[in-house]
Amino acid sequence: MRDLAFIGFLLALWGTGFRRPFLFVLAYIYIDIISPQRLTYYMLNSVPISLIAVVLAVLGWAIADDKTDSRFAPRQAMFVILLAYCYATTRAADFPVEALDKWEWVWKNLAFAAFLPLTLRTRLRIESLLLFVVLSAASIIIVGGIKTLASGGGYGELNLMVANNSGLYEGSIISAVSISLIPIILWLARDGTLFVPDARVRLFAYALTFSCLLIPVGTSARTGLLCIGLLAVLMLRTVKRRMLYLGALALAGLVAVPFLPSAFSERMGTIKTYQADESASTRIAVWQWTWDYAKTHPFGGGFDAYRQNQIRYDTVSVEGSGAGTTVKRGLTVDKSRAYHSSYFEMLGEQGYPGFALWMLINLIGLVRMEVVRRRYIKDEDVGGGGGGGDGDGTGQAWAGRLAEALQHAQLIYLLGGAFVGIAFQSYLYFVLGAQIGLDTYLARLRKEAAFVLLQRRRPAREARAAVA
Repeated sequence: MRDLAFIGFLLALWGTGFRRPFLFVLAYIYIDIISPQRLTYYMLNSVPISLIAVVLAVLGWAIADDKTDSRFAPRQAMFVILLAYCYATTRAADFPVEALDKWEWVWKNLAFAAFLPLTLRTRLRIESLLLFVVLSAASIIIVGGIKTLASGGGYGELNLMVANNSGLYEGSIISAVSISLIPIILWLARDGTLFVPDARVRLFAYALTFSCLLIPVGTSARTGLLCIGLLAVLMLRTVKRRMLYLGALALAGLVAVPFLPSAFSERMGTIKTYQADESASTRIAVWQWTWDYAKTHPFGGGFDAYRQNQIRYDTVSVEGSGAGTTVKRGLTVDKSRAYHSSYFEMLGEQGYPGFALWMLINLIGLVRMEVVRRRYIKDEDVGGGGGGGDGDGTGQAWAGRLAEALQHAQLIYLLGGAFVGIAFQSYLYFVLGAQIGLDTYLARLRKEAAFVLLQRRRPAREARAAVA
C-alpha cells in the first residue's frame, strides 16, 4: 500500500505538471528531499525517478514555461564555475573510483542550483518552492519528533523511516536542517499566501517548529544544540518585545531541562569535556590533517580525499574530585576519517580555489539578503498582513521578512556545516536558489515601478514644454 501511495502521488504531481510546468520543479524537490525510492519496497527501487523528474523540469521550462522575466544572475554563473572546477578535481582525484560516487550526486545539485532561479519568476513560485521544501522535510521531522516524544531517541538510535544513514536521514544533518527551517516556517505562517495564515495554519506551523526543536534531542546531535543557540540569538532581530522574549526563553529552558532524556544530557555534556571525547578529538585531528594537506595540495585532492588520512591524537579525561582526582591520558591512532565539517570538506577536496568560490557564493547570499531586508522590512504591506503588497514595488514588507528568514536559515545551516560535511547537500542550494529568485524578482519590480513613474512624468513634462 505504501508503494502505491507514493506512486499515485508522483503520477498525480507529474500529471498536473503538464498543465503547470513549474510543478515538475517541485516534484524534483520532493523526490530529492524525501527519496521515496528508499521508502518503497520494490516498485520505485528500479526506476530512475530523480532523473525523470529533472528531465521533465528542464524540458517543461524550456518548452512550455514563460521565460520573459527569467534572469541569469552572477551567482548562477558561479554555480556553473564551481561545477566545472569540481569536475576537474574529480578527473584528477586521489581516489578516482570513490570520487565518482560522490560526483554522481554533487553535479546534479550544482546544476539544478544554476537552473532553479530561472523558474522563480513570481512570488507565488518562490513561496511554492519554500513550502515544498518545508513540507517534504516535515514528513521526516514529524516522524522524528513523535518518536522522540515516545522513546527519547539517542545518538544513532532514532530511526527516521529508513535505516539508510545518508542525506536528511542522517542524525546530525537533519538536526541542522530542521533548526534552519524554523525561520522559513514562521515566515510562511505569517506571510504565506498559498495557505492563508489563519489559526489552523499557525497551529500547524508552531507544532512543526516544536517538532524541529525535538530533532536535536532525539538524535542527541551536538550540532543541533549549537544551531538552536544561534536561532535564539537571531530571533532577537525579529521579535518586538526582546525582554519578554528573553524571559520566556529562560523559562522555557528551565522547564525543559527536567524532561530531557539522559542520553541527550550526557551527550551535550561532552561539549565541555571535548578532550575526553573521542569523536571531538578525532574531528580536531582530521581538521589539522586537512589544513596540512591543503598546504601541499592547494587545488584539492578531489572527492573523498580524506580516505588517505592517518591521525594520532591524545585523549585526556579527569576522574574523581579533590584529592582523589586522577588524569588519564590515552593515545588513539585512526585513519580514513571523514572531515565532519563543510569548510574542511571544501578545503580538502576542492583546495583553496574551490573553498574560496564556495565561501564567496554563501557570503554574497548573506549580504544580498541583508540589503533586501533593510530596503523592504519597514514597508507597509498593502492590504495589511498576510498576503500583502505585490507588483508595484511598494508595500513589500513581506519581502524584507522573507530575506531575513532566508538569511537566518543560511546562517544556521552554515553553523551546522562547521561540524558536519554538508557543503553539497541540496537543501543549501534550494535556499540559495530562493534567495536569487527573490533578489531578481524584486529587482524587476523596482525596474517596472521606475518605468511606470517615468511614463507618468512624461506627459507633465510635455505639457510644460508646450506652454513654454
